[in-house]
Amino acid sequence: MATLKEKRTCGQRCQDFGHFVWNSDDGTFMGRTPEKWVYISSYYVAFYVVMTGLFALSIYVLMYTVDPYYPVYQDRLKSPGVMVWPDMYNDEVLEITYNMSDKHSWMKMSSCLQHFLEPYNDTKQVHCNYYNCTSGKYFFQPKFDAPKHTKWSCPFYQSTLGNCSGIEDSTFGYTTAQPCVIIKMNRIINFLPNSGTGMAPYVNCTVLEGQENVRGHVYYPENGTMDLSYFPYYGNLAQPTYVNPLVAVKFDLINQRHAKIQCRVMANNIAYQNIYEPYEGKVDFHLTALS
Repeated sequence: MATLKEKRTCGQRCQDFGHFVWNSDDGTFMGRTPEKWVYISSYYVAFYVVMTGLFALSIYVLMYTVDPYYPVYQDRLKSPGVMVWPDMYNDEVLEITYNMSDKHSWMKMSSCLQHFLEPYNDTKQVHCNYYNCTSGKYFFQPKFDAPKHTKWSCPFYQSTLGNCSGIEDSTFGYTTAQPCVIIKMNRIINFLPNSGTGMAPYVNCTVLEGQENVRGHVYYPENGTMDLSYFPYYGNLAQPTYVNPLVAVKFDLINQRHAKIQCRVMANNIAYQNIYEPYEGKVDFHLTALS
């Protein structure tokens, strides 16, 4: 009958481990002689130095070939998106609903617009964007002539929005049934509205539902035009002080004071019928004034 293997004590196990760490008989440390440890350490040091060098070289080549001012791939974004302020977005629909007699309700709307228009303050624009742009013409800039190797940006003054600027009426009409909304077209680098034909894009708002509840609407600036001098946009690095041109629309609500509205940016190269991109070229929203 085979004898059972003798169970080793904790002290014997520790002694065996110590013998493995340093074997004085063979002169090995953890199973290898000092000479072999030098060889294997040198191999791994050289291996990781080479790998680090290859990684650094690949990053250098990538950064050298990438233009910091213009994205290499821009084919997925052909038409700009359109947004509306106050931006009361939710999961399904965009609803701008306020109560004219509730101060907290209408102040929420006016505060949102005031915060949004802070960069457009006339005084700030005079200091940031003081270049005298030519209205009605594209502002092409092949060179970086502005300070700090940048390009000039045209000013857009808050006062341009007239009765919807919040300067004379800080409530933006939300204490009445004549509220203001602000339409903004998102930026696309080197995008030229109307394919560079010299026709300025403009905002056109249509009442989709509740036509009987809207007496009319007024655009600011006049005709809802976005001047050509704000195009093309060269990117945030090239134009750090650039601000989007805006169009404000003041609606006059009557009767039930509720309507579904669609505002489009009109240009021959701005699409709006893409069912997968609901905010491409247009924005739909519900406008309701409660009392």
